[in-house]
Amino acid sequence: MSIRRLPDVLINQIAAGEVVERPASVVKELVENALDAGAQRIDIELEEGGVRLIRIRDDGGGIDAAELPLAVQRHATSKIASIDDLEAVATLGFRGEALPSVASVSRFRLSSRRDGSGHGAMLQVEGGRVGEVAPHPHPQGTTVEVRDLFYNVPARRKFLRAERTELSHIEEWLRSLALARPDVELRVSHNGKPSRRWKSEGQLQNGMGLGDVRLHEALGEDFARNALRVDHAGAGMRLHGWIAQPSYNRASADQQYLYVNGRSVRDRNVSHAVRQAFADVLFHGRHPAYVLFLELDPRGVDVNVHPAKHEVRFRESRLVHDFVYRTLHAALAETRAGSAAMPMPQQHPAQAWSMPAPQQSAMGLRVSDAPAAYAALYAPREGDASPAPAESFAAMPTPDDAPGGMPPLGFAIAQLHGIYILAENADGLIVVDMHAAHERIGYEKLKAAHDGAGLRTQPLLVPAGIAVSEREAEIAEREAETLAQLGFEVQRGGPQSLLLRSVPALLAQGDVEALLRDVLADLREHGATRRVAETRDELLATMACHGAVRANRRLSVPEMNALLREMEATERSGQCNHGRPTWTRFNLAEIDRWFLRGR
Repeated sequence: MSIRRLPDVLINQIAAGEVVERPASVVKELVENALDAGAQRIDIELEEGGVRLIRIRDDGGGIDAAELPLAVQRHATSKIASIDDLEAVATLGFRGEALPSVASVSRFRLSSRRDGSGHGAMLQVEGGRVGEVAPHPHPQGTTVEVRDLFYNVPARRKFLRAERTELSHIEEWLRSLALARPDVELRVSHNGKPSRRWKSEGQLQNGMGLGDVRLHEALGEDFARNALRVDHAGAGMRLHGWIAQPSYNRASADQQYLYVNGRSVRDRNVSHAVRQAFADVLFHGRHPAYVLFLELDPRGVDVNVHPAKHEVRFRESRLVHDFVYRTLHAALAETRAGSAAMPMPQQHPAQAWSMPAPQQSAMGLRVSDAPAAYAALYAPREGDASPAPAESFAAMPTPDDAPGGMPPLGFAIAQLHGIYILAENADGLIVVDMHAAHERIGYEKLKAAHDGAGLRTQPLLVPAGIAVSEREAEIAEREAETLAQLGFEVQRGGPQSLLLRSVPALLAQGDVEALLRDVLADLREHGATRRVAETRDELLATMACHGAVRANRRLSVPEMNALLREMEATERSGQCNHGRPTWTRFNLAEIDRWFLRGR
């Protein structure tokens, strides 16, 4: 069979298979073009989930009438002009493939007018066949109309899902965009009815923070209430945004949004770093929720990986991985019991009902009496033969920064069923799972002790030979210094063999061969690993669990208060080692609602 050049229409249809997967892909490409043109308002009209009609109207810079035919030609773009521009792409689009690809599989119309032009112009494309440019009234900006998507590619059209499914994909991408660009107004309509409006910064009222509003709108009140702000810069990078507290977790990764230099992407390297940061506080099988913006020099990230631009490649992937992990790990360390996520204003504050201050008779200690009583509890008493509190419950002073001398977790008033500690604080009632809380405290102490002592290695009397693949042997040889820092002394014994001479002392009794293989796999995949630390932490977690106070053990009031103070001072004490919450609070207004007080 002879070699021949394909027709341009067929070339564009082949390219469309990579760029245009479904109606959501069309919306993405067209809206990104509008953003690159400087649009501040974008109207999106859809019919039948975008299959029948997609119309994108913006108020951006517009396109000159003479350039309209060029806009629907492959690899014609205003975004880059040289190889230097390609290595530092700062725009969302740059390949020049979206418009010709979409035009080749639809009935396409492009209308536009530049600022200062006397009139607009219009160009129609029918299944890749370009028509003539004609004058057309149009305000400043551009309108792109895509009708009957895949009408000339029946095989592709059969793969489209139901109208509701295709619409949901569009809505999900618009949600992602709304989080990234709160300065742009987005108006969406479906089948002639307005369905969603994302207001821009200039339209916000009541002094509400921009990010707070978009967070409420896009991810809901629960996420916003549990969101922790993250903002850290270093090594030429900046990571900012929100992460949800570990207690707010998901059954799937449906609330994970990552943006690299403003571009929504999926990156396994960053996702792995996030999972590792949450590994110590998240329940097994659950997923964290986050909205994170990673900013770095455009020359340090390659966005020209796939035509759909969903993926990126970092030039210093190990550095990026370590930066993201350390930033989130430090942020999660501050999730101490008693602390709350940064308060965020409610979009629609609930109407508070007026009621007199409760005058209930106190059972046990009143909040106002607690500081004095707490001090008296630890005063030495002569002739007291009762056993001292357990060593693990050492008394801690009341935090100086607590308002009115009241600690965040308050003071213990009772123990419930030998499992829970009930405490009274300035806001209401605190309930603590004493085993889970003590388990976390012990675990963090063990980790701190081992980290302070440094990683100890144990030499093997007889070096162990390990059969590996040639690729694994090359990684072990190349990363010998990294392996030594992890406690492994490894030498290459042959093309497909390694000699293991020393191992981490704490893990010497485990399956060190399997651990080494996992470490090599991580180094190959991500350029970094925490396998040794994770395995060590699993062992320490087991030790902490066995050493924690058990259910049905009756604690004295001083012991309960000492446990509360340690929770307030211990990192990550809001969750146990397995990710379960260690405490919860019920404010007085909530308790009053239980009993219909004030009504």
